[in-house]
Amino acid sequence: MIGVVMFFTALFMLLIGFPVAFTFGAVSVFFGLIAGIVEIGFDGSLHSLIEGLHEGVLMFDYMPFRIYAIQQNTILMAIPMFIFMGIVLQKTGLAEKLLESMGFLFGEVRGGVAISTVLVGTLLAASTGVVGASVVAMGVISLPVMMKYKYNVPLAAGTICASGTLGQIIPPSLVLIILGDVFQVPVGDLFSSAVWPGLALVVAYILFILIVSYFKKDMAPAIPKHADMGTKKQQIVQALIAIIPSLTLIVLVLGSIFEGVATPTESAAVGCLGAIFLSLMYRTFTTAMVKEAALESVKITSMVFAILIGATAFSMVFSYTGGEDIVHDFMLNLPGGDGKWSFIIFTMLAILFLGFFIDFIEISYIIVPILIPVSQTLGIDPVWFAILIAMNLQTSFLTPPFGFALFYLKGCAPDGVRTIDIYKGVLPFILIQIIVLALVAFYPQIFGMSITN
Repeated sequence: MIGVVMFFTALFMLLIGFPVAFTFGAVSVFFGLIAGIVEIGFDGSLHSLIEGLHEGVLMFDYMPFRIYAIQQNTILMAIPMFIFMGIVLQKTGLAEKLLESMGFLFGEVRGGVAISTVLVGTLLAASTGVVGASVVAMGVISLPVMMKYKYNVPLAAGTICASGTLGQIIPPSLVLIILGDVFQVPVGDLFSSAVWPGLALVVAYILFILIVSYFKKDMAPAIPKHADMGTKKQQIVQALIAIIPSLTLIVLVLGSIFEGVATPTESAAVGCLGAIFLSLMYRTFTTAMVKEAALESVKITSMVFAILIGATAFSMVFSYTGGEDIVHDFMLNLPGGDGKWSFIIFTMLAILFLGFFIDFIEISYIIVPILIPVSQTLGIDPVWFAILIAMNLQTSFLTPPFGFALFYLKGCAPDGVRTIDIYKGVLPFILIQIIVLALVAFYPQIFGMSITN
């Protein structure tokens, strides 16, 4: 039971605000030493205590080799490059150009600004994948426009938060790269499998906005036409000028992966060069901008890898103390006629619940490795299971009280937007995500996936 107590201790420490990487590391060392004392049969003497502590320390002899293996992992090399690509694109003003042109194009349609926000969120997800940057950019630009034209504030806030989180499921996604490493499956397979579920979410968001604006016309009114909009032909040309560069980059990065021309790591390098080229094209390139983007990339990457090292120590001690066997037996004996579906439903509910309180990186490196051996025993297809988890983790960005997208939007929203408005606004979109998640779970063939190996 040491492993189970260790798990809940770490979870409690995370909930009260301790830093993630240090929490995992410290809890692992503490319970590793306890496991060593228990292992030798502690009899109360000082000699027995020293021997037990020595046994616990020996458990960490292989940690340097595990850390070295992480450093040599070519899959994880894609993380800093995709982060750098996203930050450079964010600093080029790509979001502003897309939102402005899309707003003119769809503004005269009821709910048009909200629809353009979803479409821009989709393009930003496929080109940058940085949730914080997407939410803030759309919050600064799109939210004031929607409020000016009397959009329902919760609807406007919910649309921006939901659109900004599309980068967690639409490739290139940091979540999918991490899950590819955890599941030991090709990241390219995850990218190609995530496209249709991601687009299904986009379509579902737009349908929801259209339905709401049709039945409640005052919630998302059309923008009256004015001289700045130009003719419809000019609007289309302006939109194409804004879309084509980013779309070209998306095709180069994702197309090379899907066609097998390049690995995700190689494509990430192409994406970095493409982002620099776009910054030159938009005349926003400066050495200071590149330096700032590089520093931010290093900070984010360092955070991810620090968590990974702590999680590696945690999972090692958890397995050593028998926690993995307890979870394995529990999962295989869940109530219900079909162990496979009982396992899927239980894990999806557990991840959804944990997503209210802890980040997707912790869930990916601590919870998911515990579930993988059970899924392999049940013969569950790893790609399908990984996509389900990725969609579930995307929902964690929206769930109150700690959803990151909610904090990002609140930090940049005008004074008239209350926290409760943001919470109310995301609830329909959380429900939409759960519905699409259920479709992927129960009807994977629609999305070109299989339940079993």
